[in-house]
Amino acid sequence: KAGGTYVPVDPQYPGKRVEHIVRDSELSLIIGDAANLPKIPSLRVLALDELLSAPALQPAAEDTRIDPSNSTAYIIYTSGSTGEPKGVQVSHGNVSRLLESTQRAYGFNAQDVWSMFHSIGFDFSVWEIWGALAHGGQVAVVPYDVSRSPAALRQWLADQRITVLSQTPSAFRGLDEADRGNTAPLALRYVVFGGEALPASVLRPWVERHGDQKPALINMYGITEATVHTTFKRVLAQDLETAAMVSLGKPLDGWRLHLLDASLAPVAAGTTGELYIEGAGVAQGYLNREALNVERFVELPGAIRAYRTGDLMTLESNGEYSYAGRCDEQLKISGFRIEPGEIEASLQTSPSVAAAHVGVHDYGDGDLRLVAYVVPGQGVDAWTEQARSEVAALMAENLPEYMRPSVYVPLAELPVTHHGKIDKQQLPSPAADTTPSSAADVKGLSEQEHFVLKVWSEDLGLKNIGVNDDFFDSGGTSLALIRSLSKLKTHYKINLDPGILADGATAKVLADHISRSLVQAH
Repeated sequence: KAGGTYVPVDPQYPGKRVEHIVRDSELSLIIGDAANLPKIPSLRVLALDELLSAPALQPAAEDTRIDPSNSTAYIIYTSGSTGEPKGVQVSHGNVSRLLESTQRAYGFNAQDVWSMFHSIGFDFSVWEIWGALAHGGQVAVVPYDVSRSPAALRQWLADQRITVLSQTPSAFRGLDEADRGNTAPLALRYVVFGGEALPASVLRPWVERHGDQKPALINMYGITEATVHTTFKRVLAQDLETAAMVSLGKPLDGWRLHLLDASLAPVAAGTTGELYIEGAGVAQGYLNREALNVERFVELPGAIRAYRTGDLMTLESNGEYSYAGRCDEQLKISGFRIEPGEIEASLQTSPSVAAAHVGVHDYGDGDLRLVAYVVPGQGVDAWTEQARSEVAALMAENLPEYMRPSVYVPLAELPVTHHGKIDKQQLPSPAADTTPSSAADVKGLSEQEHFVLKVWSEDLGLKNIGVNDDFFDSGGTSLALIRSLSKLKTHYKINLDPGILADGATAKVLADHISRSLVQAH
């Protein structure tokens, strides 16, 4: 109504990233919890408690000068290859068409309770918030500590009577495991997957217990620049019998997909081409990035405006699309699209790093982690645990959690091809990280501490993790933690939940908890 634009800012973002978003978007007002509001002198702030305690507010008068369908609804910042995040401008019309199209596919109603599981800075949140409100439903915000604990999330879903749950496959793995030991009835009508490729193996155990009807399992492909979701696939048990990966399905009504070659000519059915998206969801463009707009928001033959995704896909014989990788350097982890150039630029602001290359390593079963190959400024011998810790601290100041490397591998130089590009085939395995640990001495450890370290070293691919080293600082991910806890639960025959590590994710904390649980059990 007021014709305004909102810019979601996750309170967990580092201060420097928040400052860039505020400056780049020219924010005039920020609303939030008093404890989380940034201290920026030039910015007008409004605390939520003040807003809620204010006298009754009058509805905004509709501004007839504004075309609501073409005005910007929100700007979400995503990773940028130049070293700074870029803002994607999405219109009210884009969002309206998304909600109209998905309503025809789903049939949401006013009795639906949607979980808001994802960061407000991730475009899945647009779907979780406005998808509920547009149909008179309710939004239930998942508490942060609950979102980090699959067991707590499983119980929360039952307690809140959630009917619409959105998940990345990585997050759903932990929820599926927690579900096996919890019989509290669920009200789920839909579980919606997105953000990353969906292996059939993730869904098979769930379908064996719950079937494929209630909840219905939906796989959707999407990208921020095309307004959250682009395709729809209802997943049935038969789809999981032989396929390794779940299909992305067919485009939503109003979205059109083009698979093209380097000359912008359509590729033959069954062959791989780069995906260009046309239609209702194509965003307005990047804020203050005209050169990038020309590169990514393109005009196809026939004066068709489309977004060039960089994703490679194949159109199968059944009319459904399957994902086939990337045609550039962009990475995708836990639903987030990451430009490694932004991380590399941040790494090279440290005096300890002369050069850097960032890649991704698959630790198995979908556990993808960022790996930083660094050329230390003072030579490989100068790359100590202290140097690594200082660089990791700098990354925490500059980058959100999902963009921070899990593992650092020091190299004398980065291998290059004859064409001067990074030779990825010559990069060593992340398991070769030999950064000396400040706590590698294992003398005097308890049996539980020894076993936790053994499991963690296997899951992290590190041989020298210490009893007081933080699991996440050492390269661990939520998925790796869930996997390691599962091994420990099986070995000790006790219940373990990630929440026990809320105050410190170290082997000592976990081993002490195991010891207490064993005493109580006997």
